[in-house]
Order: sequence, then C-alpha cells, then structure tokens
Amino acid sequence: MPRIKSLALFLIIVSGLPAYSYAEHSHDSVALAKVTISGQTLDALLNQTGLLNQDEIDALQSSVTDTAQLLDGLPGVSLYGAGGVSSLPALHGLADDRLRIKVDGMDLVSACANHMNPPLSYINPANVDNIQLYAGLSPVSMGGDSIGGTILVESTPPAFAQSPDEVLTKGELGAYYRSNGDVRGGNISTSLATDHLSINYNGSTAKANNYSAGDDFKPAGSAASDRGYLDGDEVGSSSYESNNHSIGVALHQDNHLLQLKLGYQNIPYQGWPNQRMDMVENKSNQVNLMYKVTFDWGLLETALYSEKTHHKMQFGEDKQYLYGTASGMPMETEGDNVGFSLKTEITLSEHDLVRLGTDIQQYKLDDYWEASGTGSMSPNTFWNINNGERDRYGLFAEWESAWTTKLSTLAGIRYETVKMDAGDVQGYSSMFSMADRVAFNNSGHEKTDDNFDITLLSNYRPSASQTYEIGYAQKTRSPNLYERYSWATHSMAMRMVNLAGDGNGYVGNINLEPEIAHTISATANWHDAAQQNWNVTLTPYLSYVNDYIDTSRCKVNGVMMGGCSAGNQTLTDGFVYLRYQNQSARLYGIDASAYKTFIDSTDIGTLITKANVNYVRGKNRDTGDNLYNIMPLNAKFSIEHNLNRWKNTVEWEVVSAKDDVNAERNEVGTSGYGLLHLRTSYEWKQARFDLGIENVFDRFYSAPLAGAYLGQGMTMSGTGVEWGTTVPGVGRSIYAGTTFKF
Repeated sequence: MPRIKSLALFLIIVSGLPAYSYAEHSHDSVALAKVTISGQTLDALLNQTGLLNQDEIDALQSSVTDTAQLLDGLPGVSLYGAGGVSSLPALHGLADDRLRIKVDGMDLVSACANHMNPPLSYINPANVDNIQLYAGLSPVSMGGDSIGGTILVESTPPAFAQSPDEVLTKGELGAYYRSNGDVRGGNISTSLATDHLSINYNGSTAKANNYSAGDDFKPAGSAASDRGYLDGDEVGSSSYESNNHSIGVALHQDNHLLQLKLGYQNIPYQGWPNQRMDMVENKSNQVNLMYKVTFDWGLLETALYSEKTHHKMQFGEDKQYLYGTASGMPMETEGDNVGFSLKTEITLSEHDLVRLGTDIQQYKLDDYWEASGTGSMSPNTFWNINNGERDRYGLFAEWESAWTTKLSTLAGIRYETVKMDAGDVQGYSSMFSMADRVAFNNSGHEKTDDNFDITLLSNYRPSASQTYEIGYAQKTRSPNLYERYSWATHSMAMRMVNLAGDGNGYVGNINLEPEIAHTISATANWHDAAQQNWNVTLTPYLSYVNDYIDTSRCKVNGVMMGGCSAGNQTLTDGFVYLRYQNQSARLYGIDASAYKTFIDSTDIGTLITKANVNYVRGKNRDTGDNLYNIMPLNAKFSIEHNLNRWKNTVEWEVVSAKDDVNAERNEVGTSGYGLLHLRTSYEWKQARFDLGIENVFDRFYSAPLAGAYLGQGMTMSGTGVEWGTTVPGVGRSIYAGTTFKF
C-alpha cells in the first residue's frame, strides 16, 4: 500500500463537492453544526459519557500539570502513578494501551519500554479545551484497538473575526506555583485572525523538584539508613521539566474549515519513582492537518497526521547517586507514527443518522541500548526491538436512530486489520542471552490480527426526570510491540521492560492473541425536570475478557544471569520475572454520582453538595488471582459555594485499603486514607485568581495505583530500595495561580 501521506490529495477533491452551509460564526470561535436527531446529538444519547468543559478545566489549571489528572474525579476513572506529567488513566480497571486516547484526532503511541510518554503527556492542561470520556461502551466511530473505553481530548479551537472589516486579536497569560516540590509553571497563547484566516500560538512550561510525602518517609532497604542527599520525607526521582509549543493556522470559508497544527515537545528530564530508569530526554514533533465541511446531507471530517518521537532513558540524579557509574546505562527509543482518518455523517431522515469511516495508522519503533562500559553491557548495541512495525487499517459503520421522542438507539460495527512485524535482534555481546536471541531470530515475526468491534446502545427517557440506558459492546485489542517482541530473559534486560511500574521484569510473547472484551453496562439517571437542582446516576457494569494479556512466572531456561530461575517460581517477598500470557479475566463494578443544590439565593449564592463513588473488582478467571493494579473502593465528597464570580470548594477524598492484590506479581497492598482539600477562585473582568491547599492535614498515604517505590537506585539487584515499599503520595501543598485574558 502506498505511503498514506499521498491521501492528502483527498482534501483537495472533497473541497469541490456541492455544499450547504451549517456554519455558525462567533467572536471566539467557529463551529460546524452537528447533525441532530430530534434534538439529540451522539453526546446526549450516551449518558455515561464524561465531559470536561473549558470552565471545569480552567478551575484545575493551577493545581495540576499532568493532563491526565484533569480526569481525576470523573466516574469510573483512576490514575496509574508515573512521572510528574505522565500518569496513565484507567477506566473501570483497564488502562494504558487498553484505552483509545486521541489528542485532536491523533492516535498517539507511547514510544518507551516503560511507557514514559503516554498520549496525554503530549498536551499541556492549559491548551485543553474539552475532554470527552466513554467508559467501556464506546461507539465504534470513536476508534478501535481498545477494550476499556475512549478518551477524546481537543485543544482550543481557532478564533475568527465576526466581520470582514475586523481584525481579531486575543491572548492569555497564566502562571502558577505549588509549594510541595517547588512546582512552577506558566503558559501563553495568542491569536490573530480575520473572518477567514486565524493564526495562533500556544506555549507552556513546567518545572518541579522532588516532592515531599505527608510524613517522615523511610523506605525499607539498604538506602534507608543513608539518605543524606535527600530530605527526610523527600520522594526520590519525582522531579521534572516539560516544555510544549504549538502553532496553528486555520482557514474558514462558509461551510469549510481547514486547520494545520504544528506541535513540539521537549522534556529534558522527568524522574520516575516507580521505574528503575528515568527519562532524560523526550522530543516530539507533530504535524496535524484537519478538514471539516458540512453539506445539506450531513458532515465530512478528515485528518492526516505525523508524529516523531526521540526518547532517552538513563539513571537520574537520585538513582545515579546510588548506582555510581560514569557511563550509566543509556537507552533510546525512536517512534514514527503516521495516520489518516475519514468520517462522514449522513442524514437519512428526520430520525436516522449513519456514520461511515475509515482510519489508518502506520507505526514504526526502534528500541536500542548503546554499549556501556567494558563489562557485560558491551561491546554491541543491544536491540530490544529492531524495526518494529504495527500498522492498523480500520472500517466502521454506525447507525443512530430516534424511534420515538423517548427511545433512541445506536448500533455500530468495526473491522480492523492489525499487522505487526520486527527485525532480528542482538545482545550486548554474542553471549548475552544467546539462546533467547537465536530462538527469536529463527522464529517468524510477522503477525496479522483480524479484529471486530460491535456496540449496541439503547436510551429510554420515559419522563423529563429520568433516563435509562443499557448497552453491550465487543471490543478487541491487539498486543503492543513490547508485549509481543521484547525477547531477552537476562535479568537486567527484563527489568528494563516494565509497563506496569511494579518493579518486576518482563519478557514478551510473540504468540499472543488479541484481547476480546464483552461488556454489558446500564445507567439509571434521575434528576429534576430542569436538571438544575439535583441528580443521581448509577452505572453498574460487567466485562469478560477472553485472551486477556496477563502474566505468569517465566520458566527456568538456563540463561546466564537469567531471571527465570527456579527460585523465581516460588518467591513471595521480592521482585519477580514474568512472561506475558493470554489468560481470561472478569471485571465488574459500579459508578455512582449525585449532586444537590441546597441553597440558591441572589444574596448568599448557591450551595451545592456533590458525591462520586467508584468500585471495581478484577479477577483472573484461569488462575483465580486478582488482576494487577485495581483501584479499591473510593469516593469524593464536596461542598461548593458560588457567589457571583467567587467560588469555594471543600473536598474530602476517601480511599479504602487495597487488600485484593496480584500474587503473581507480588503486588504490595496499600492502607486506606482520607484527604481534605480546600480551593477558592475569583474571576474579575479578564482575570482569574486561584488559591488552594491540597492534603490540608499533611496525611501520609500511598495511592493504590502508584506502584513500587524505586526512586533511589534499585536498578541493579541489591542496590537501593528493597521490595515492599510503595510510592508515597504528595504531602501538604499550597498552590496559587492567575490567568489574564486580553
């Protein structure tokens, strides 16, 4: 198949089609109207969709640097711990590559053996306009190759002047500071536009030192007695610096909108408290060309994008202090990601809408570790993945129908072909994991998966105060390149391949089959007729996953310095070595949320209480073991007071103990905790001021999904913090921020 960049010619072809204008002008942005069915868009039909709008995002700008943290608090969402700007969202217990995450329509891929550069790390929170979240039952039009749900992130749209005689200029300046970790950051955006042309720039920077835990932090192990280079409660390898820039050019004419976005990211360092390595460079270049047009019969959207990543890992300062080598252990990854998508919405009748589309992604990955020193890690470059390829070709069809004013349905089917391949590999020397290398190079590397997705949803609204939904989805995900093609069972090499942040070592399995999830979910929503005074929502769900990619202890293989020893089979109190395996899993749970307006007065403002409770349970059906990194029962309760432009929030975050741990990985449990947060903000003309205190009482805690603490060495066996310590959460932090719009 020709390189998909040639498909850009399609943009020229479709621009000549006959059209009918649905475009709407506004002073701040231009929007192409969605085709509606009896007043319902797709977003309204799916009541389980989480949505963050600009106002909600603005309220979080000063307290978060990591875009994934914007999702914290939405029903069904939890976060895997990672670097300061790179946490991984989990939906109903499924995370990382099990989710489809799109940033401005781009399917970004993490190019790292530790997944240190996940998709949401490529956009700063200050540049996010809205986020849509579909947990479990995501429509097929929202993407495939995932089983847990879809997260769609959109940046600030282009702004246009209202008339030909006007030149629009606008911008925003923001800055914030957080006391714990000395976090400081800022952002700037500017726009210059006529009624047809818009040019904008967005830039942001963030920098932080190591943060402090909520109490005197003394990790177990050889490093605990000599931590003079760290303060008593300082969490090693948690500092970071991140810089993001983007330039956008948009052309608008009647019903046509053409956008070109150029993005650049530079992360010179980002510590990883739950990995043996740190990020010492991450540079990414993005080009994204998007085109939208409305016709009298519907809507057409197409996009063409390219993203290149150069990623480096090495021991950061905290780990280097203990390991103490001059050369360290350099590891580099290069990712090349090119994609194309085309989607059309066709109005068949007043009550029926059809979506048809295709998407293509061609992804290449090289993961190599240069020779280090003169010992076992020389004289060759170690190739973890050589010329890895993972190409996806998808087609989908979706039918949305309003049968009556009370009943709506959505049905969709998607077919995808996923083709994967990788070249031959080599170790640091001819003797390094020789048996593994020979076996891998003599095996067939090319794999092709034919995957099908199905989504069926029904929405019933018997009255103005209640809505009921039920749905079924079959979702399929093929393994990623590391799960299939990482090959060495040498203990050091296995410890460098870890997507979980649990301190264990992993090796791939070239014969893995795609995961197939069958999910049933229902939502009951009760509210006042105007949906202003109160609301209660309950969403139970159940998923069975066939060929779930879990792990098992790798077998004895006789490799020199191999991790797959006899002792590895029975170890219960240390880090272990694992091979990815297809097994079977079951996940079930419930999301519950509610709010109630108790006071609504012109004089004293409004007083609103909110509650969000989540529970998920995951079991391996083959072994009976608990699934790894499943969030225990958790809840957030808040009281909000709003008076004109002044807003105050008291939030209580409660998490129960994590006792249902994964025995195969020797996962460490965590204790339950409760945290109190205080926030206030004030908007005045074009300015906004935010002030708050997180973890008011400076409680010590470990977030259940933060992983194993490896922030001080532990890269090589016997050095640094020993098994059994979890990554502690952030102690008390006072933050302040301001934003000026002009």
